[in-house]
Amino acid sequence: MARIRACLETALAPTRLELIDDSHLHAGHAGARQGGHFTVRIAVPAFAGKRPLECHRLIYGALGELMQTDIHALSIEIVHA
Repeated sequence: MARIRACLETALAPTRLELIDDSHLHAGHAGARQGGHFTVRIAVPAFAGKRPLECHRLIYGALGELMQTDIHALSIEIVHA
């Protein structure tokens, strides 16, 4: 989780960042062996005026290859600081 947090902080400078590991809720799920299940609650000033899809793309871009290696599923909640 530290790598995920570091990528988001470095790329997006969030004013609020909560990262929750939900992997235990998916034990036995075939994809769970290939990466974790996470929820991210994030507030980023640069998200102002952007549609949710644009914000999600920025988050996925910040996470880069972690989306292929460490993360199997990511639930994103855009929040206000």
